Amino acid sequence: MIGFLEGTGAHGYFLVTGGLRAYSYAPMLVQLLLHLLLPLDPLVAVLIIRARPDGPSLAVAVMLADLLGNWSVAWSAVLAHPAAFLRPVGLLPITLFGIFVALTALPLRRALTPGADDEPQVPVPSGAG
Repeated sequence: MIGFLEGTGAHGYFLVTGGLRAYSYAPMLVQLLLHLLLPLDPLVAVLIIRARPDGPSLAVAVMLADLLGNWSVAWSAVLAHPAAFLRPVGLLPITLFGIFVALTALPLRRALTPGADDEPQVPVPSGAG
């Protein structure tokens, strides 16, 4: 949840400071995607706060889109200077957060789904025993 709220702040900051051309370094489709994350990031946070089972699924979809957009823009630079991306801002923390979201989404969804912990009842035939 905190990561998605941080993403909301970052995308909001870029929009306020750079306007609609804040991501002009990226192809138009990636620019649209990054702007679309501004309402999607807080939506994920709200769904998780409200313990909605669809929150983790949306979180994975949002992070997958975010990672694809960021990696598509940075791929050639990463290949040219991989060590430059081993810093605590930018692509590395976004990637690590995406991995965290992917690894925790299914257990969190199960925990938020009503009745998910109930064991299925197998009928026992009468006279068995």
